Amino acid sequence: MQKVITDDLEALLDILPPHIRQPLYERSDNHQLLEVVLDLGRPAEARFPQREVVLNPKEVDGQDINYVVSRISSFGDDNRAGIERTLHRISAIRNRMGRIVGLTCRVGRAVFGTIKVIEDLVNSGKSILLLGGPGVGKTTMLREAARVLADDFSKRVIIVDTSNEIAGDGDIPHPAIGHARRMQVTTPTRQHAVMIEAVENHMPEVIIIDEIGTELEAQAARTIAERGVQLIGTAHGNTLDNLMVNPTLSDLIGGIQTVTLGDEEAKRRRTQKSILERTSPPTFDIVVEIQGWDRVAIHPDVSQAVDALLRGQPQDTEIRWLDDSGRVRIEKHAPVTTTGRTRRTKQPLKKNEPTRLYLFGVNRGRFEQIAQEMQLELDIVKSLSEAKLFITPKNYYRRKLQKVREAEAANLPIYVLKSNTPHQIRQLLSDIYPPTESPAKANSLKAALTEAEEAIEQVKDGQEGIDLSPQSAYIRRLQHLIAERNDILSQSTGKDPNRRVRIYR
Repeated sequence: MQKVITDDLEALLDILPPHIRQPLYERSDNHQLLEVVLDLGRPAEARFPQREVVLNPKEVDGQDINYVVSRISSFGDDNRAGIERTLHRISAIRNRMGRIVGLTCRVGRAVFGTIKVIEDLVNSGKSILLLGGPGVGKTTMLREAARVLADDFSKRVIIVDTSNEIAGDGDIPHPAIGHARRMQVTTPTRQHAVMIEAVENHMPEVIIIDEIGTELEAQAARTIAERGVQLIGTAHGNTLDNLMVNPTLSDLIGGIQTVTLGDEEAKRRRTQKSILERTSPPTFDIVVEIQGWDRVAIHPDVSQAVDALLRGQPQDTEIRWLDDSGRVRIEKHAPVTTTGRTRRTKQPLKKNEPTRLYLFGVNRGRFEQIAQEMQLELDIVKSLSEAKLFITPKNYYRRKLQKVREAEAANLPIYVLKSNTPHQIRQLLSDIYPPTESPAKANSLKAALTEAEEAIEQVKDGQEGIDLSPQSAYIRRLQHLIAERNDILSQSTGKDPNRRVRIYR
């Protein structure tokens, strides 16, 4: 079916004060409106995909805030409210005394036809986990999946709706979910309990859940899957790799544990003695990485994908998108190693082998200085058509600026820097120019285990103590586990981001 978009925009504009509402009525591009922001002491702003517009030079005052608050539902524990029978979301910012000093009025849209690109997966009966950054359409896709399964395939669908994000505000759900039923969650801390209640009380064939983010919710998801109920949900993270290094959510893809092999087994496998293995079957059968509207990357067998990544083996990824005529296009991408915060993966480069880099929003002088310190030769180009790797900071990527969208359209690998700090730039250069003497370091998990194991052997040979490279809390925990299994002492020292494990006798 062709996409049909409904947004009930009139209902959102009606809650705004007249001097803020009127400039919006006069605009011709409101179909692109994302949200309206009201902050005390600042002019009201309308946010669109590529720009922000001041609606009125008059600063927002307490009366403006109260005007909006009096026309919406009550705020919950998560500081979210809504407009009855719409998908719009109003989020509050409070001061230290609890008084509301800011509002984000986000436009909610129902997009009918948005799951065409994965409709066969949704109807397969397998559990599906959707990943993607903010604003790429995860919740919209969940909502449409619920409607299609309930209406087109006549399945019993229950939506566990935290903050009324999926089915809208009020007791009567929005028509966008079709005949699917909705269970509201009184407070986000009870989401896991409502998930279990849905299975035990209402005999669903499918459960829809947005933003699985805690260990209890991950456990509830596993319980649902083990009872034979199809689960379609979203989780924090952009890629499968993100979940693998997230200790809270890694159970969704089977969990990861460190296993120490005997000498003979390690020799037979041609691997190191301490390796990472999947702990159990994954909760979700399929992982879908949402790369943009109408474009996804699919891991059709999560067990195989996780095992392959842990062993450093190649794993095919299926890319799907809708062309201009609305047809689903599919192609297989040969897998490569994901490192750092690369949005699309690429093979690591040999040391001192120049590659053509395009910097967008990155301090070029600092970049070149650090590269010189690391004795790396860079080739920074001025045109996207010449580039082999697009580098941009996190805030630029999230805002989906024009250059970012052009790089995605050109299918360029994109590396997203958390910040413009020297530490982050060094990490980037280490990722794309790994040392030739240590190929295993192309994979940060393997690198951490290799380094810990080598340090343990040196301590066993008589060295007093060795400081390992700085790592995240989760990787440090794995390093401590390796030391413990080898009867060697270890402790974490320093402060983040330079906190590291020390191996000693």
